[in-house]
Amino acid sequence: MITDFMRQIKDGLLDLLFPPRCVGCGRVGSWLCATCLEEIELIRPPICPRCGRPLAEITGVRHEGRLCYLCQHAPLQIDGIRSVAYFEGTLREAIHRFKYANLRDLAFPLGEMMSTYWRESPLPAEVIVPVPLHENRLRARGYNQAALLAQVLGQKIGLPISEGTLARVRETLPQVGLGAQERKENVRDAFRCLDDGLAGRRVLLVDDVCTTGSTLEACSLALRLGGARSIWALTLARPR
Repeated sequence: MITDFMRQIKDGLLDLLFPPRCVGCGRVGSWLCATCLEEIELIRPPICPRCGRPLAEITGVRHEGRLCYLCQHAPLQIDGIRSVAYFEGTLREAIHRFKYANLRDLAFPLGEMMSTYWRESPLPAEVIVPVPLHENRLRARGYNQAALLAQVLGQKIGLPISEGTLARVRETLPQVGLGAQERKENVRDAFRCLDDGLAGRRVLLVDDVCTTGSTLEACSLALRLGGARSIWALTLARPR
């Protein structure tokens, strides 16, 4: 109780001395203001029902329920991937600051974006699993951004969080800058279920960004081996 009280006092003093400024426009008051939040472009249908990629809108062609070209020829094993918004502009800056500049307070508005998406388009899940970091990267960064997003999302939609069962057992290169095949090879066999705690359960994987889906697919393969009943993924953003 005293520790929490002292933490609140410390946070209050820090806000007075260094008030939060919106990462989008610089306005004082919050790390992501309402105006900039409204300007973030959300991903709308039509999308591929498997990987979640936005499908090109062609006049007179119905896309609902159709797999994209990539999923038709090399379908993913994960049941489905969904992303909230495009990885650009203010959202891109917010994710970079959240992930690489220790701006952990951004977990709240970003996690709320994910919960809003969930309420509008719920996915079949009973437990949330954040994509894990390798222990060396977790030690260096000090936190797992996917876990912080998962905590906010879980609180908002009432689902429990499972950390520790799915582990990244092999250190991998950063995916940034790698091609699609390189990304796939980079994370091959990098994840493992350490126990049967997720056996028979419907899992929702959570991560910040989906680019090619390689990391989420590698996680889903490990979860399948661990006995998960189904695996869907929700990420905050993906490239256009």
